[in-house]
Amino acid sequence: MRIALALLSFLLVAGCGQHGFTGMYNAPLPGGADLGDDPYRVTAQLADVLDLVPQAGVKVNDVAVGRVSGIRLAPDGWTAEVTLEINRDVRLPASAVAQLRQSSLLGEKYVQLDGSTTPGSALLSDGDHIPLSRTNRHPQVEEVLGALSMLLNGGGIGQLQQINQELGAALSGNEADIRSLHRNLEVFTRELDGQRDEITRAIDGLNRLAASLVGQKQNIVFALDNLGPGLKVINEQRGQLVAMLQQMDRLSEIAVETTERSKQDTLANLRSLSPVLRQLAAAGEDIPKSLEILVTFPFTDYTANAIKGDYTNLDLQLDLDLSTVVDNVLQGRPPPTGGIGPGEPPLPLPAPATPAPGAPPPPRPGGPFDAVLGGAR
Repeated sequence: MRIALALLSFLLVAGCGQHGFTGMYNAPLPGGADLGDDPYRVTAQLADVLDLVPQAGVKVNDVAVGRVSGIRLAPDGWTAEVTLEINRDVRLPASAVAQLRQSSLLGEKYVQLDGSTTPGSALLSDGDHIPLSRTNRHPQVEEVLGALSMLLNGGGIGQLQQINQELGAALSGNEADIRSLHRNLEVFTRELDGQRDEITRAIDGLNRLAASLVGQKQNIVFALDNLGPGLKVINEQRGQLVAMLQQMDRLSEIAVETTERSKQDTLANLRSLSPVLRQLAAAGEDIPKSLEILVTFPFTDYTANAIKGDYTNLDLQLDLDLSTVVDNVLQGRPPPTGGIGPGEPPLPLPAPATPAPGAPPPPRPGGPFDAVLGGAR
């Protein structure tokens, strides 16, 4: 009998040493979650685990799906790292959030996992880590009572009645103004919401401007550094600048005075110019057509319609009487004999002057240069 007891004790000690028995923490709690044959393990980093202990539950939507298998100090030396064992049939997203909660007011702590999966999204798997940014904890009863005690003792609760009375006195008799303020605030909020796209566009433009200014930082620094010498030169020439501005002021006064004095003459010139402009407008397309003939003479635009080919020949014979040309230049042409307009009678020509007795005969029609040129042709 003693040999059997000794052998049993030896086997128990050997088994405990093989599986790392560390006390009652390795004993599963009654009514715990079913982990299955092959659970997967993840770690969660918490700023404070409070009184969380191993074998505590791990829940999803208040359903136990795993347990806490270990708690140790994280490598940073400031936070705790909790190892969670979860049933492999539980599907959680890789972005799951871990929260430290309490089952009741004085109940035990457990870890709540939250997250919804979408088709094609990554899932939480064996060896994954939930960082500190995706973990938090609920406030404890002690913390709530402590804050309430601080509020009641030194938070000014006794002044709430006085605050309420003063607020009632301030609002009494001003109901219409307060209602108007509320309406105006509602209109302002609605208009501000209607301008949301413009505000966003302005903020984006300001952001682009800031980025552009950052890109021009070196140029702006250079300009600011060299702005001092330029301001110094302007300060030295201050007297000359003031004198120039004074002279410009005097010049403006003279210009105004000149404009006022010549106002009537300018208006008269504009009125006199009006008939000329009306006649030019009435001429219409006649002036451009006349200029076409004058510039392209003798080969006008209409000549091209009669010419077949790329070139043409011109046989021109001129008969010039130099004495006639000179007389026309010096004496001018005789006045026209036609009327002013179509259908009007011709203008009367002046009667030829009768020479006085003994006066020399009048010059020949050829002009005074006829004798010199001799009628050369």
